[in-house]
Amino acid sequence: MKILKTALVASLLGLAAASAQAAERQIKFGHVGGPGSLFEISANEFARIANEKLEGKAKVVIYGSSQLGDDSQMLNKLKLGSLDLALPSTVMSSVAPAFSLFEMPYLISDREHMKRVRDGLVRDVLYKAAEGKGYRIIGVWENGVRQITNNARPIVVPSDLKGLKLRTPNGIWRVEMFKSYGANPAPMALSEAFVALQTGAMDGQENPLVQSYSQRFHEVQKYLSMSNHVYTPAFVVAGASWKRFPEDVRQALSEAAQQVEAYALEQGKSLDESLVKKMEEAGMEVNEVDQQAFIDGSSAIYAKFAKEVEGGQAMLDKVKQLRQM
Repeated sequence: MKILKTALVASLLGLAAASAQAAERQIKFGHVGGPGSLFEISANEFARIANEKLEGKAKVVIYGSSQLGDDSQMLNKLKLGSLDLALPSTVMSSVAPAFSLFEMPYLISDREHMKRVRDGLVRDVLYKAAEGKGYRIIGVWENGVRQITNNARPIVVPSDLKGLKLRTPNGIWRVEMFKSYGANPAPMALSEAFVALQTGAMDGQENPLVQSYSQRFHEVQKYLSMSNHVYTPAFVVAGASWKRFPEDVRQALSEAAQQVEAYALEQGKSLDESLVKKMEEAGMEVNEVDQQAFIDGSSAIYAKFAKEVEGGQAMLDKVKQLRQM
């Protein structure tokens, strides 16, 4: 009897320890967004929803402001399984060429169009492209509509970019695009951009307003040109650790990521509407660009994309079809 009691106690202690271990399991989610960025807002909402669903089985913990590295470094950590979730955007074009679709200028007309592209193309073509490289996308959020800032002059037509040293994210097609406009683009981690602009190592940069404002670029940039040249989604990406989570944990994370999709779009729209005024009040000179001149100047990069990216023309045709619905 004593042996049975001892075995029972040991069993109960083992179950308690296993339960405590499960409750203490951290799901690490890294992103590059600074305080007040759309990345931070969206990721925090995701953590709130996911942790309610997880009910103590595990806990999502957010690491923003590039605490766990830049986008490329975090993609590597996902692949190694030392990071559980990340929120890359443009850098996904370095994972699989199909993601370069969102490098094409003036591709997405508005957020309603993006919803249709997300559901009618991204969840099929791009999800599969990511899986083929060892990643799993569980949600499509927003990075935003990109605008140009610089310290030299207002940008109205592509030729105004000639000679400008422009910080871009790590995407080969973004570099190609700005080269075609006459700029001197240079890929650089977001965390390094402020100092580069402050010291004059870079003349300008291009980002959604919320990224520019949260990174305090308005403190070191004079001109804001509303170019709306590229809409960039952000992808909630998992890696090697995904399969180690129990099925109910994976389901909770996937459901939470999809719940935040609409929220991210709403927050992005609201922030765009408020931040132009804030950046103007901070001393920036704001102007509209001649969008048709930029569209006309983008034909070469579309032709290059259709020729060089497998399935490129089919994706462009699908996006055009979804625009007209």
